Formats: sequence, C-alpha cells, structure tokens
Amino acid sequence: MRYLALAADYDGTIAHHGSVDDATIAALERLKASGRRLIMVTGRELEDLRTVFPRFDLFVRIVAENGALVLDTATNVTRLLTEPAPERFIAELRRRGVPMSLGRTIVATVEPHHIAVLETIRDLGLEWHVIFNKGAVMVLPAGVTKATGLAPVLKELEIPPENVVGVGDAENDHALLALCGCGVAVANALPSLKERADIVTTGRASVGVQELIARILKDDLKGIGHATENAPL
Repeated sequence: MRYLALAADYDGTIAHHGSVDDATIAALERLKASGRRLIMVTGRELEDLRTVFPRFDLFVRIVAENGALVLDTATNVTRLLTEPAPERFIAELRRRGVPMSLGRTIVATVEPHHIAVLETIRDLGLEWHVIFNKGAVMVLPAGVTKATGLAPVLKELEIPPENVVGVGDAENDHALLALCGCGVAVANALPSLKERADIVTTGRASVGVQELIARILKDDLKGIGHATENAPL
C-alpha cells in the first residue's frame, strides 16, 4: 500500500455548504476500514467545526485554524503549534471596525477588510500574514500554513509525506498539496490549485472526494503522484 493517509480540507472539499453528506461519510468510513489514516486539515476553528461536523472520530488528527493547532481525536487533547494573536493587534482591529472571529491563534474576517488588517500588521510591525480562502481572510503568524500544521502530525504518526494524498479546493490548500505525495483538487477548486494538482476530480466537492476514495481503494492511485501532472481521475 503506497498511500497510507488522506489529508482532506473541509469546506468546499468533503463538505458542501458546511455539512458532510451521508455518502461522503460512508466513503470516509470505507477508507478508514482499509487501514489508512484520515487527517482533516481545515481553516476552521475547532469549536466552530464541532457545531457542523459530529464525526471527529473518523479522523486520527484534525489540523485546524489553517495549521495553527492540532487535535488528537482519541485523547481530545489540543496542541497549539504557534503563538496566539497579540492583544494589541486585536484591539487595533476592533478600533478600526474590522468584523472578526477569534480562534486560539487565528484571526478571521472577510474581504475587503484584509486592507485594514494589512495596514494594522504594518503599523504595529508584526510578523503576521494574510491568507485568502475564497472570500474569507485568515490572519496568522508568518510561516504558518496547512503544511506546517500537517508536517508534525505525519512525523508523529510515522507516515512519510510522499505516502499521503492531500485534497482541497482553495488558495490556502496550495501548501497542503505541495507537501503530500499526491495532490488532488476537486472540480470546484480554483484554477490556480488545479494547475498545481496531480489529479483534478470530475465531481465537485464531496462528490469528487468520493471519486478519489473509490480510486484509492481500487488501485492505490497506481502511477499517480507529483511526477504526473493533472492526471485524470
């Protein structure tokens, strides 16, 4: 077995309009039953995710806040991988009227408020960066990505990155796909992500993930990986 794990984004990938349907849950269960590990890698905050997705048990780890923290679902222990947002940063965003959601580390808002966020980062001299996700805006310490969140998880699970399939749909999934041995973009993914992917599914979002899982179970994506560009599914 070449591919030992699936690292999947949530919104726009396994989830459609914020929820995961029964057919996708069944596909994830089949993949887990094959002995492979499931890892979620999402920009969402954990508590927000809990309100829409009750099946944390399917995943051995959940990398949340776009790589800022990791939940071990077996022990329910959460580990921060970077520092929380400075209070002065949050206070200044509030002063500027920026609507936001605060996670353990991540600061989330929407376009066009990224302009005020960037100005605040500049004015305070912070080493933080802005990540876009189809109209959503995530603010994190410099260098924090889905890949930096997934990498220590793979090391802990003793799974080489080249033995992982990564699947996503948006700007913040570039780093995820680049880290994994096989990068997959669902049909609804941004064109820039499709160009970088090893596979582009024919189905959108969860339907594409179901197709991907069926192919993994059928032949372990034989002959497909970073050496093959935009292979048909």
